[in-house]
Amino acid sequence: MNDKLTRLWATKTKNDEWWSSFVTAPLAIALNYLVVDFKWLTPNLITLFSFVVAILSAALIIAGGTVNFISAAVLIHLSHILDCMDGQMARYRSTPSLAGCYFDKLTDQLQVTLWFGAIGYAAYAQSQDVVPVFLAFIGVSFYSLRGYAKYVAIYTEVADDNQYLQKIAEKDADLKCEDTAGLGYGFLANMKWFVLEQRKIINFDEGVFIFMLSLALVLNTLTPMLWLFAISQVIHGLMRSWLRGVNMANNSSQIISK
Repeated sequence: MNDKLTRLWATKTKNDEWWSSFVTAPLAIALNYLVVDFKWLTPNLITLFSFVVAILSAALIIAGGTVNFISAAVLIHLSHILDCMDGQMARYRSTPSLAGCYFDKLTDQLQVTLWFGAIGYAAYAQSQDVVPVFLAFIGVSFYSLRGYAKYVAIYTEVADDNQYLQKIAEKDADLKCEDTAGLGYGFLANMKWFVLEQRKIINFDEGVFIFMLSLALVLNTLTPMLWLFAISQVIHGLMRSWLRGVNMANNSSQIISK
């Protein structure tokens, strides 16, 4: 088997999000196969390209119209493929950086806000109803809460135990995912993996958003998608925030001051 392809496949995130796992990440590997040896093309530059493409797709959504919506759906996928490529390239070259990871996550959050904000406006422009704008705002707010609760929990735990991050790293190492599918595995193994991956759709994270946004644009069903987005993020945002609090209460031997 091609050594370069094998090395690239090894850079794929083991426990990736739904849709990313079996669509955009493999496509990113295919594109990386063509460009990963171009030294001038850096992971940070690809992150920038991904963000620029996301802005262009949001502009097309705001412009409205069937052609613009379909074009935006294609660009949303291209943006996410590039978003997968930057990390793969950094791991392939053994040049990951903290700054690169930071800007990658930062632009991910901005892209989600741009896309759903644009969808909210486009749905308002179609219906002259302010509800879609409200749904987009609620969805983005509670999606942001998911990340905010995570980092508040980490900050609180570290303030109480300066060894907390090391303990989490050791625990994650013990739970490291093993490859059960991919290159070198048989058809049945890959089909089993694919079927099991479908469970991730209920996570309603960025990988699911790419599919939701694109399908809604192609079918021009913006407001129903926004209802699903808002409801799912309220449920996940509140549930995950509560669970993090419960976990801290169970793991703490003393009350942590606010």
